[in-house]
Amino acid sequence: MTYLYKSTKALLVGIVLLLDFSHVAAQNNRGNDTSYYLFFPGSITGRLFTSQKYTRFTLATSGAKDIRYRPNTTLNLGIGATYHNFTLNLAYGFGFVNHHQQKGKTNYLDLQGHFYWPKWVTDFEGQLYKGYHLSPENFAANSGKYYYRGDIKVALFGISQYRIFNYKRFSYRASFMQNEWQKKPAGTFLAGAEIYYGQVKSDSSLIPRSLQEKYRAENLGKIDYFSIGPGVGYAYTLVLVHHIFFTGSLTGDLDFSFANEHLENNSSLHFSVNPVTRFRAAAGYNGRSWNISANWIADNLPFRGSDQMQYHFNTGNYRVIIAKRFFPGPHLKKPLRLLDKIFKE
Repeated sequence: MTYLYKSTKALLVGIVLLLDFSHVAAQNNRGNDTSYYLFFPGSITGRLFTSQKYTRFTLATSGAKDIRYRPNTTLNLGIGATYHNFTLNLAYGFGFVNHHQQKGKTNYLDLQGHFYWPKWVTDFEGQLYKGYHLSPENFAANSGKYYYRGDIKVALFGISQYRIFNYKRFSYRASFMQNEWQKKPAGTFLAGAEIYYGQVKSDSSLIPRSLQEKYRAENLGKIDYFSIGPGVGYAYTLVLVHHIFFTGSLTGDLDFSFANEHLENNSSLHFSVNPVTRFRAAAGYNGRSWNISANWIADNLPFRGSDQMQYHFNTGNYRVIIAKRFFPGPHLKKPLRLLDKIFKE
């Protein structure tokens, strides 16, 4: 589970706490095919990483330019470690790598959890954002200035879970947690479901004044969103010479969505059926000791309202990671005994 917060007076401080309480047996008793992937009981995976998260919102209608609101999130530098299946990461958005004050300030609490169990993958979303901007290309071409709205607030909460059918040969953890090693190519079908709730609101219309003639919902000040639905997908890892890997994963849900649009003097509820997608990608080098990789997880949540209005939530996270696996010595093993009891092998 990922905890990220940025105040108006400080750069982003990110604390990542990933808890996976799945049972881990000895390497030859877990049931996986060790000719395809290995895991390393008792080892510690230490990592250095960079990351950047985002939650965007788009309004669209036929015959008009899309209105794409984006937050001003920071690029974060961090360190972390995984022991058994317990992960703790600490990240900070240092000023020397962040120079985007012209976009305006964004205050946010961003919780994204991605839990990779042997047979299941579970994703949790919990985001609260305030302060969005439109790029000059999106809002006012050739102006060179960003259109900033400090009053716009976005909230998004959701959870999804998918079954990993070929768990004996395919490892998500090798690509996204760096504590396993996929040695041979393998893929798996996925099946599951998801549920989401979201809200966008502002003190005045979400439609900029210069675009109100093309958008009929010119007094739109708030949108409530709810969706639920089943889905299927597929994931595959290509491995070259046992170490170079490329992972791609795509799930698609058919969601039943409800959107409540709040105008100046009334509100209206609309039902629609929409395709929702989650994309994962990772690539890099992985071996018995080292992992150097980059990954990207992204969700696209579309839904429809009145007068041909269409909306999109887009949320995701980019990461670049250098990780090293090692086994703790006798002095380090003593403080780790509590985790040994929780994650008994």
